[in-house]
Amino acid sequence: MSHLPLTWQSPHGRPLPSAGARTLLMGILNVTPDSFSDGGSFATVERALEQAALMAGAGADVIDVGGESTRPGAPPVVAAEEVGRILPVIEALRREFPDLPLSVDTYKAEVAEAAIHAGVDMINDIWGVRHGLDEQEWARWREAVRAGEPLVGLPLSPMAQAAGRLRCPVVLMHNRPAPIYDDFWEDVLLDLRVSLGQVRTAGLPVAQCWLDPGFGFGKKPPHNLEVLRRLERVCALGCPVLLGTSRKSTIGLVLDREIGEREDGTQVTHVWGVAQGCRMVRVHDVARARQTLLMADAIAAGLNFEK
Repeated sequence: MSHLPLTWQSPHGRPLPSAGARTLLMGILNVTPDSFSDGGSFATVERALEQAALMAGAGADVIDVGGESTRPGAPPVVAAEEVGRILPVIEALRREFPDLPLSVDTYKAEVAEAAIHAGVDMINDIWGVRHGLDEQEWARWREAVRAGEPLVGLPLSPMAQAAGRLRCPVVLMHNRPAPIYDDFWEDVLLDLRVSLGQVRTAGLPVAQCWLDPGFGFGKKPPHNLEVLRRLERVCALGCPVLLGTSRKSTIGLVLDREIGEREDGTQVTHVWGVAQGCRMVRVHDVARARQTLLMADAIAAGLNFEK
């Protein structure tokens, strides 16, 4: 079970929900034209505000704003274009919902810094602060972390440096350029330890760090199912874990369902995740996930359940 960051803090002093009382909900707000599930649906400020209001009303604890699709084959977006997509939405959200915690879904340091300065509270990085390091630099980090050697003096990625400067919560997701592993669990856990080592070396307190096993990123379907099956191994690294499985292709493969028909499978993964120790889930359908989590948390509480 993870050590819960009861003191994780927004860089703006905004109250953030406790990660210990119940499983938290992160609502997905993609302001992109091409995301795999809802691309183009919320690309205007008005539609984004409407969707954020619906998610907040349904129980979202955090709204995660993304300006670049991460679906397979999606074209890359330069930082300036990504900032241009998300900043008007973030500024409008901050005006309309001054107390609502916001996250930015980006792996680019310059985008993260612009978003934090506009009022976002945390960074959700699908590359676990790996972006900007070449393969040799990443390998040096892996060897140092594996051997327990000092990390000071190793090259820090731009995002790790930004996280250290901003002192904001960051979600470090496991990802790889290709789903190739020597030993799956050894590699996943070592990669996550490297991500943690980077931000901690940059000066970010561990209480600001979340981990994400990276379901659907740098993994084949059996890898995704295995990372769910033994999710407690990620939780054992000592940071709270966020799980993002919503409507992903492995669920579609198992159930033979299209994107809009994967909610049943998604909710099963949420229940499994809670049982394994995850403390937040990232979802498209906040209302449905809220009901699932209420029941899953009640079961997890057992004799300690109180209404």
